[in-house]
Amino acid sequence: MPVPGPGYSITVRLEAPPSASAAGDLTTAVGQAGGVLTAFDVVESHSDAIVVDITANVSSADHAEDLTKALNALPGVQVRKVSDRTFLMHLGGKLEVSPKVALRNRDDLSRAYTPGVARVCQAIAANPEDARRLTIKRNTVAVVTDGSAVLGLGNIGPSAALPVMEGKAALFKKFAGVDAWPVCLDTQDTEEIIRIVRALAPVYAGINLEDIAAPRCFEIEARLREQLDIPVFHDDQHGTAIVVVAALRNALRVVGKPIEKCKIVVSGVGAAGSAIIRLLLRKAPADIVAADIDGIVHSGRGNLDDNLSWVAKNTNKDNATGTLHDALVDADVFIGVSAPNLFGAEQVATMADNAVVFALANPDPEIDPLEAQKHAAVVATGRSDYPNQINNVLAFPGVFRGLLDAQAHHIDDEMLLAAADAIADVVDDRLNASFIVPSVFDAAVAPAVAEAVRAAARKEEVASTS
Repeated sequence: MPVPGPGYSITVRLEAPPSASAAGDLTTAVGQAGGVLTAFDVVESHSDAIVVDITANVSSADHAEDLTKALNALPGVQVRKVSDRTFLMHLGGKLEVSPKVALRNRDDLSRAYTPGVARVCQAIAANPEDARRLTIKRNTVAVVTDGSAVLGLGNIGPSAALPVMEGKAALFKKFAGVDAWPVCLDTQDTEEIIRIVRALAPVYAGINLEDIAAPRCFEIEARLREQLDIPVFHDDQHGTAIVVVAALRNALRVVGKPIEKCKIVVSGVGAAGSAIIRLLLRKAPADIVAADIDGIVHSGRGNLDDNLSWVAKNTNKDNATGTLHDALVDADVFIGVSAPNLFGAEQVATMADNAVVFALANPDPEIDPLEAQKHAAVVATGRSDYPNQINNVLAFPGVFRGLLDAQAHHIDDEMLLAAADAIADVVDDRLNASFIVPSVFDAAVAPAVAEAVRAAARKEEVASTS
């Protein structure tokens, strides 16, 4: 179901005849090849030829090649160069370090560095908590990965994961003013990852674990939370769960169903699915039925790891068995964080009236959204080219902004639920079936989430000291 989009945007520089019909011939060729023209620029003009840059969105690398061949096949046209605009954005990386203080003369240098800096070091040695006040620690988060579960690409390693972690850090800065830095580890050994993160923690006020495969990610997060005095947040788990809970609260408002009466089916019981289930259970739904590649998760299935055993114990009240298709019968809500093309409109038709379908596998969801819309009242995906995009960027920047502002030492479910409610509340009276979560570019989201998390963190701090 790929469609042309900015993720596959190319600029083709070509030479063409200087005829009156040249522009029309070129743009027609782009359209006939299935591309979406976004820019047409004449960069050189001569008596015998023009040089043109054509920018177009395509659906894949193969599609880009086909479009280029179509242009090159036109009479008198010669393609000089093809540039992938996504790769151009990544040239040299997406981050830099910029000092916050001026270093104009000897006086500035003596305060920022030696000898003046020694007094600041001594102050922190005497009172380590002053590191939050006197260093970058107060506003800095480590984005930690081992490259074992990157996007939908799988185990591609730390170097290949770096562009994603850079992007994550850029989003932290853009949406919440948080200074985040990629930490891509060349190990996938649980003990070594825990040891390394513990060792580098003094620099940071928070740890964002990212793209670490399940079930290893569960143990890494749990043990780091026990051992560190700063919040540890696995975005693939908890960022996803926050946004799903926020979106579901609003979706159920649209269809007029209380969650306490809803049967919810979750497809995919890895990092994201398990976290969604755990947070949804705090909302007391009528039932949650989980399914994975082996079918419905139930206590009698056998060969269950610790995570699946917990899921089996806490869901599926009737101990149902069978396939995902069986689970969907009479379900009010489907939440997919699994694999593409698992079911079709005929299965949605077996769900309860006014069903809600969140097909979040990316880039290709569990069901074509257009098929889901034939019977579901509300449909959401993880894609940007359909309404109701459920995207973690709605959560993690504001969550960490709130944690850093509160100088929090941990994060818990109350803070996650506060973040979810804040996201849902931003929609307010704009709520409808095609608008259940705000845009990722809504400037109100991150501050609202930050304030909710900050308040929840401070409330817990007061409670723990009273």
